[in-house]
Formats: sequence, structure tokens, C-alpha cells
Amino acid sequence: MKPAKPAVFHASKKHKANKTVKLHSHARLRHHYAEVVANYETGETTPDELVEFAQTLKGIRYRYGSSNPEKGFDCSGFVNYVFTHFGISIPRSSSDFAPVKGIDIKDAKFGDLILFTGTRSHNYHSAGHIGIVISQPGEPLVFIHSTSGDENGVTETAMNDRYQRRYIKTIRVFKEEPQPQEEDEDAVPDTLEEAR
Repeated sequence: MKPAKPAVFHASKKHKANKTVKLHSHARLRHHYAEVVANYETGETTPDELVEFAQTLKGIRYRYGSSNPEKGFDCSGFVNYVFTHFGISIPRSSSDFAPVKGIDIKDAKFGDLILFTGTRSHNYHSAGHIGIVISQPGEPLVFIHSTSGDENGVTETAMNDRYQRRYIKTIRVFKEEPQPQEEDEDAVPDTLEEAR
């Protein structure tokens, strides 16, 4: 009896059709990420705690495709590592944030994500870089990120012309806490029941 030949797969129309299915699956996955980001559960973690932890990682070198602090971080690996440290699950790739609704950049504050285009020509018009905002509204915008640029690692960067040209959006992760309404003693009651 002859030994069985290993299975060999050749490209075919059927195979190409499967690639189309994979692309459609990827589109569904991005839509799923948009829903996940819109409904983040941050638990008891505060933006201050998240930023404080992120700042302890300054100086760790840049390494493409890595989310391991011992080896280095790429931009999304760094962001993912910081949020995962607090049990907050976010997409691994900066491009997965593209379908997520943004907020006005002037409202950016501690713990928000900031999304930029990539620097290489093949992805210059799509999401390719991400960081965490570490400033408050009214202050000059500053974010912490892992960059392959001159700093070559985790660093804090003030928004400048270079990043402003590449800016895509700011994403709120930590939901606003509802502010307690002050009771106005002179307020007119809305209903007869309130008047009693």
C-alpha cells in the first residue's frame, strides 16, 4: 500500500470565492468592533488610572506587531496592552477603530483614543496609528503612543502640524458620568403630583 500523498491546494475559482467570503467576514468583524467600542465596559477603572499606568511604560522600544513590553510595542499593541491590563477589551488593530463614531477633538480628555492615518503611502488615507489622550479639554492636546519615529518607542507627543495632517478622529472609551441635577427651590412643578 502506497503512503497517502499530502493534500495540496491550488488556487481556483472556488478558492477565490472563499477569499471573497473572508473579505465579507472581515467587514462584518469591523462592524462588530464598532458596536463593541460603542458599548465599552470599563468597570471601576478611571481614565486617571489608565493614563498613570500608560505613563509607566514610557521608554519601551517600538516593535512592529508586538504587544509584549519585554519585546516592545507597536502603536495598537501598546494601546491594547494598557487597556487589557485593566480588563478592558478593545480591538488589536488601529484600523478596526475606523467605523467607530468619534467625538470633537476639542472635547478630547484623559483616556480617549486618538486615531491617525499611517505614514506609509499604501495606507496614508486609512487608519494606521493610535494613541491615548493624556490632556484635558482646554489644554494643548497631548497623547501617549508607541512610535517608530525619532523617539522609537513609547513617548508623549503634543499635537503638532504633522499629526494634525494625519488626524482622523478621537474616540471616547470612558462614558460620561451623569451629573446630579441640583434641585431649584423656585422651580415650577411639571405635574400636579409633584406639586403636592
